[in-house]
Amino acid sequence: MAPSFQLQHTEDLRLFHFDRVLSEDTAARTLVVLGSFPAGDDTDARLPAIVRVEKTALPAAAPAALVSGMVRDVQVIEHNDIYTWLLAWLQPSQERPDVKINIICPATDVHIRKYSAQKILMVHETPALYEAIVMPYIAAFPRSRTQWVTDIIEGRAEAAQVLHRDAHPDYGYVLLPDMKWDRTTLAALYLVAIAASPAVRSLRCLRKAHVGMLQSIRAEAVRAVRERWGLGAGALRMYVHYQPSYYQFHVHIVHAEYQGLLGMSVGQAHLLDDIISLLELGPDDGPSVFQRMTLTYGLGEQHGLFEPLRAAQSQVDL
Repeated sequence: MAPSFQLQHTEDLRLFHFDRVLSEDTAARTLVVLGSFPAGDDTDARLPAIVRVEKTALPAAAPAALVSGMVRDVQVIEHNDIYTWLLAWLQPSQERPDVKINIICPATDVHIRKYSAQKILMVHETPALYEAIVMPYIAAFPRSRTQWVTDIIEGRAEAAQVLHRDAHPDYGYVLLPDMKWDRTTLAALYLVAIAASPAVRSLRCLRKAHVGMLQSIRAEAVRAVRERWGLGAGALRMYVHYQPSYYQFHVHIVHAEYQGLLGMSVGQAHLLDDIISLLELGPDDGPSVFQRMTLTYGLGEQHGLFEPLRAAQSQVDL
């Protein structure tokens, strides 16, 4: 078994050796850095690690206490007439963590490229380019890359977090909180529904026969957030990425008021309701609309498809 690093205590974070910054987002208050942790196998070996640090949301449930009771110290920056701006430090609190930290260890080259700042190219992927370039690229991915997904589907990981499970081998799925959610801030609610069948790799694989699965995902997500978090109809934004970050079909489900996620942008996100409608309009047999249409999307320069698709754009008649 390959060595791995499991964070158990605060002291383990101090074993991190910083290498370089991969990316930062001042609007989303996130910083992604590359470094390493010890392999933990009684050697000096170290495992490459990506650490993503995100500022947590302010406690909107206690706005009065935020200013009058939670501020420990301030430093005035400037005054001008009725305006004052300053820096402030909050009191430490067990109920209000300051940051959320995600760790990937050991991180692969694919992870490092994914989390690195990069330029974006808009590409036009025709069905022919999909078959010639994208399909072989997806097929070449070893199943070990999505072993963590298989563990969720088969109940070996995050089983206690699952909100709904449909066990159908072809059209089943699991619904659970996404790792990006802090499980506390309702306005940042983030769930994911992952298809059980490894044959459904992406949006391109969807057929009219999958409409029932997609409708069930939509209905169960609405039910789960209503029963557990009291959100009513219209409170969710559900969408699918293309290209996705991993090639087992999944649906992102976030609070409708959630802002700032790059993956919600035009050029990557496709609304689940629109996907269902397009599939319903298609034929019962034969190629689906997603097999026949040209998909336009943004692709980062670190993506494995970037160079071949950029070279192939001259073939696309715009």
